Amino acid sequence: MHVVTLDSNTDFDGWRKAARALAMNDVKPAEVSWRVKGAAADLFDDEAETTLPEVPEGAFSVPASFMELAESAILHSDPNRFTLLYRLLWRLRTNHHLMEITTDPDVAQANALARAVRRDVHKMHAFVRFREVGREREARYVAWFEPEHHIVARAAPFFARRFADMPWSILAPELCAHWDGSRVSFTPGASKADAPSEDRLEELWLRYYASIFNPARLKVKAMEKEMPRKYWQNLPEAKLIQPLIAAASRRTTEMIAEPGTSPHKPQKRVEESEMTRKPTTHAHAAETSRDVESTDLETLHEEAAGCRACPLWKDATQTVFGEGPAHAPLMLVGEQPGDKEDLTGHPFVGPAGQILDRALAEAGIDRAKVYVTNAVKHFKFVPRGKIRLHQKPNTPEIKACRQWYERELATVRPALVVALGATAAQSVFGRITPVNKSRGHVVDLPDGPKAMVTVHPSYLLRLPDADAKAREYERFVEDLKIAAAAIKRAAHAA
Repeated sequence: MHVVTLDSNTDFDGWRKAARALAMNDVKPAEVSWRVKGAAADLFDDEAETTLPEVPEGAFSVPASFMELAESAILHSDPNRFTLLYRLLWRLRTNHHLMEITTDPDVAQANALARAVRRDVHKMHAFVRFREVGREREARYVAWFEPEHHIVARAAPFFARRFADMPWSILAPELCAHWDGSRVSFTPGASKADAPSEDRLEELWLRYYASIFNPARLKVKAMEKEMPRKYWQNLPEAKLIQPLIAAASRRTTEMIAEPGTSPHKPQKRVEESEMTRKPTTHAHAAETSRDVESTDLETLHEEAAGCRACPLWKDATQTVFGEGPAHAPLMLVGEQPGDKEDLTGHPFVGPAGQILDRALAEAGIDRAKVYVTNAVKHFKFVPRGKIRLHQKPNTPEIKACRQWYERELATVRPALVVALGATAAQSVFGRITPVNKSRGHVVDLPDGPKAMVTVHPSYLLRLPDADAKAREYERFVEDLKIAAAAIKRAAHAA
C-alpha cells in the first residue's frame, strides 16, 4: 500500500505530482491511500508515508477538461475525492475519451463534486457581508463566512477585484483571506467570535434593504433556493426577512390601493443658452452670466430636483442643492455632495463639512452668513459592498451642472466666490485651474464678482501624516482669512 500525504486539503499540485508518479509506475488505485497533513486520525495513521516511486521515462496525456475538473473537484470536502480523481486518471490512460461519457459513475461523481464547489464559491460571493472596524483611515472591513468546501482561496480574488479600494478580511473556520490593497494573503482559520457582530452602517443597510423589498414580487421558495436558510445567520438583513414575508400580503394590498406617483419634473433649460452649444471660456462665462435669468433660490432648488442633464441622477439619492442666505457676501463652491450629503440632502454636513465649519470660525467668518454649494449636485460614487466610494466628476458632468452654479451666482450675487478644490475651480473659472498655483489669490471674474481658489477640506482628511495635516489646515485657514479680508474691502467699497 502506498500512503501519500498532501500538504493541505487544496494541495492540487501535490496530488498531481504524486498521481503522475504512481500512474507511470502502474500503481493501481486500490493500492493507494490518500491523506492530508494534520487531518484527524483515521484508519491509516499507523501506516508510515511511503516514498513516491521514480517517474520513468515517457509520458501520457489526459484531456484538458479532466485537469480543469480535477482543480475544482479537489476543493470539495469529500474525503474520498483524491481516490476518485486518481481512479479517473488511471482509467484515462486506456480510455482517452472517458470524460465524454457523462453517465459513467466516476465521471458523474467528479462532475457533481465540481458543481458543488462552484455553487459554494457563488454563495460565498453572494452572501459575504463586510462590517466596518475602526473609522476613516484606520477603517478595515471584516466578514465571517462558513463555506461547505475548501473554497476560500478560490473565492478571494473576486473580492480583491470588487473591493479593491478597501482593506478587508474574510474570516472562516479553516482559512482566512486578507486584502491590503495590493495583494491577497491567507492566515489560519478563526472563530466567529473574532468577527464583528455589527457596525455603524448596520441601521442604514437595514433601512435600504427594507425599502427595496418588493412584496408584490415575493416568491418564498425561489428566494430560499437562491438564499438558503443556513446562510441567514451571517446576513444582517436576515432579521428582517421573516417580518417582511409575513407582511407581504398586507403591503401588496396597500400598494395597489395607493394612488400613482407623479413623474419627476422635467428639467427646465434655458434653450438658447450658449453654454449648451460651445465650450465655456472667460469671455463666454461673462456673457452667460448676464443671460441667466435671476430667480429665487427656492424655485431654483425645486427645478434642480428634477435635473437629468447627466447620468449621475440615476444612482444618487437626491439632488443636493446649495444652502445659505439669499444675498450672502461669500459663496463657497465645493466639488460634489458626499455620502452623508447625498442621504441628508444638505451640502457640507459630513466630515469635510465639519472641518470647514471649524476653519471658517477660526478665520472669523460666520457660517450662517455664507452660501455653500457644489459644482456638481449629485453624488458620484462606486459601490463597494455597503460602502459608496467617492468618484471625481468628469468634465462633461461639470459642464452639465454648471448652469445651476451660474443661476445660483446670479441669484445670490456674492462679493466673493471661493472655489474649494480643482473641480470647483473648473466650474467657477470655466477651465481646468491648478489649485496650488492659484490658491490664495483674489482675482476678478469677467463681469462678475471676485473669486479665489483654495483646497477642498476633504484634502485635509486624506493626509496620512499628522504634521502635514496640521500644517495644511493652517494654510487653509489663512486662505479663508484672505477671503474674509476681501469681503470686508468689498463692503467698505460699497
